Amino acid sequence: MTCQTYNLFVLSVIMIYFGRFGNSSILAHLQNDIDQLKADFNSSHSDVADGGPIFTEKLKNWTERNEKRIILSQIVSMYLEMLEGTDKSKAHIRHISEELYTLRNSLPDGLKKLKDLNDLAKLQMTDLKIQRKAVHELFSVLQKLVETPTSLKRKRSQSQRRCKC
Repeated sequence: MTCQTYNLFVLSVIMIYFGRFGNSSILAHLQNDIDQLKADFNSSHSDVADGGPIFTEKLKNWTERNEKRIILSQIVSMYLEMLEGTDKSKAHIRHISEELYTLRNSLPDGLKKLKDLNDLAKLQMTDLKIQRKAVHELFSVLQKLVETPTSLKRKRSQSQRRCKC
């Protein structure tokens, strides 16, 4: 699969994944729009394949549905950012942008979670005040970590066994 085909594939996966395109005619129309966008960007150029795909490789590491919502919301935002600098008078660009905006609006939790991750990455852990706050919260964080979904399932199943309702 070529890199340009990957972009079509990723965009299609994003839209199908969120149930936006149960109707194959809509997806077929969008594929035509993407083909026109490929021509606009000259995506058949030989350098497109250099370095491999930029999105699909990242998707492999995100396996759970909620995890995928986080990474896919970021990918959708990146496509929208890319399309901001294009000629909006072209119908195919407007159509793709509209569909991407609709998708992004259906992913508010993914965007919020991504913002949280970015905020965490920006914390200056060498700052004494930040360190104090972190130490103050350490026990609570560890409690949350111990309460993983598997331990919660185990607790539920144990309580169900005890209950003779």
